[in-house]
Amino acid sequence: MARVNLEGVTKRYGDVTAVDDMNLDIEHGEFITLVGPSGCGKSTTMETIAGLTKPTGGTVTIGDLDVTTLPPKDRGIAMVFQNIALFPHMDVYDNISFGLRLRNYSKEEIDRRVEDAADKVQLVGMLDRMPDEMSGGQRQRVAIARAIVREPDVFLMDEPLANLDAKLRVHMRTVLQRLHKEMDTTIIYVTHDQAEAMTMSDRIAVIDAGELQQIAPPLTCYNEPANLFVAGFIGSPSMNTLAGEVTDTGWVSQNGNIQIDFDPAELGLSPGDRPTMGVRPEDVYTSEKADTVTHPTQSLPATTDVLEPMGDEIFVYLLTDDIGAEKMALSEAEQENQLLMSVSPDSTIEEDQRVDVVLDRSKIHFFDAKSGEAIAHGIEDLAGVESASTAEAEGDD
Repeated sequence: MARVNLEGVTKRYGDVTAVDDMNLDIEHGEFITLVGPSGCGKSTTMETIAGLTKPTGGTVTIGDLDVTTLPPKDRGIAMVFQNIALFPHMDVYDNISFGLRLRNYSKEEIDRRVEDAADKVQLVGMLDRMPDEMSGGQRQRVAIARAIVREPDVFLMDEPLANLDAKLRVHMRTVLQRLHKEMDTTIIYVTHDQAEAMTMSDRIAVIDAGELQQIAPPLTCYNEPANLFVAGFIGSPSMNTLAGEVTDTGWVSQNGNIQIDFDPAELGLSPGDRPTMGVRPEDVYTSEKADTVTHPTQSLPATTDVLEPMGDEIFVYLLTDDIGAEKMALSEAEQENQLLMSVSPDSTIEEDQRVDVVLDRSKIHFFDAKSGEAIAHGIEDLAGVESASTAEAEGDD
C-alpha cells in the first residue's frame, strides 16, 4: 500500500525556513495536489518526499517504510518534472525504456511495460519517433510513460504541465485523471495553477510560507476556506473581502454602506469586534435577481465601474461609495469600497450604471481580522435573523 506520511517535516536553508512542521497523511490511491504561490514551499515538500532534499527535521514514511534517509532509487517513487528532459538522440521507445534497461530487465518485460505505458498515454504507433518530431503535449506524455513503466508505489509530479499552452494543459489534465483511475496508485502533484488543483484532486493541500493552511477536498477549500489566505487564493477571481465592525445587530462595513443583520453572540462575536467579511462574486446579485436568493441581505446601492466579459459570464466591478468612475486607479482606501460581481453573459448591465445589489447570506463568510482564521461560513440560520425579503413581505401586509 502506497500510503505517504509526513510528520513534522521541516526544511531550513540557513535562516530561511522553506517548510515548517509539515504534517500530511496521504492515503493509498489518493490524488493529492500541493498548491500555493511561488516560493511557498510546495516543491521543497515534494523534493523531500522524493529524497532529493534531506529534511532538517521530521520523518517521511512511504507504506510501512521510513524513507527519511533513503536515496530516491530505494523509495519506490517516480517523478515527472516541469522540464521534460528527454534524451534528444533517443527515440520514444528508448526514452521510455531507459530506466528499465539500466536495471537489466529482460527484453520481453521491457517490451511489455513500454507497450502498456504507450497505450495508457496514447502513444501507440509513435515509439520510433524522435523527440524533435513531436509536439509539446506528446513529449510530455513520453515523460509520463517513462515514469509509468517503473510501476512505482507513488507518482510525484512537479508542475508537469506548466510549459504547455492552455489547450494542451486542459487535454493533459484529462489524461492524468484517466491514468489515475486506471492505475489506482498514489499521485502527489505540485502546481500553482488552482484550476489544475480543483479539477484533478481528491484533496488539496494549500501551502503558504512553508506552512500547511488547509487540506481538504477542492469544494471544501472553495466553500469553507479555513482562513483568509485560502479564501483569497482558491477561486478565480478571488473572494471579495471587506473590513468592518460588529454592532449590536450584526456587522457593518468600514464605509457604512453594507449592513448584515444577525445575532453576533451566535458567532461568538461582540460589538466592537472587527472581523473581515467575505463573499464570492457569484454570490452577489442585482436586486432584479434577489427573488432567486433564498436568504438575501438588505439592498446595497452601487455604481458599476469596469466590466470584463469572459464569454460564459461577465465580471462587474462595483463601487459601493461615491467614487468617480473616471479615475484611472483606486487608492488603497477606495479599494475597500469595491465589490466584484459575476452576472450572466446576456445581462444588459453597463458601465457607470447605478444598481442595487444583494448578497446571499448563506454564502457570506467571516474571518478573524488578526489571525485570519474562519469564524463562520453562511449565516442564514442564525437565531433572530430576518431576511430582507421576509421583512419586505411583512411590510406589504
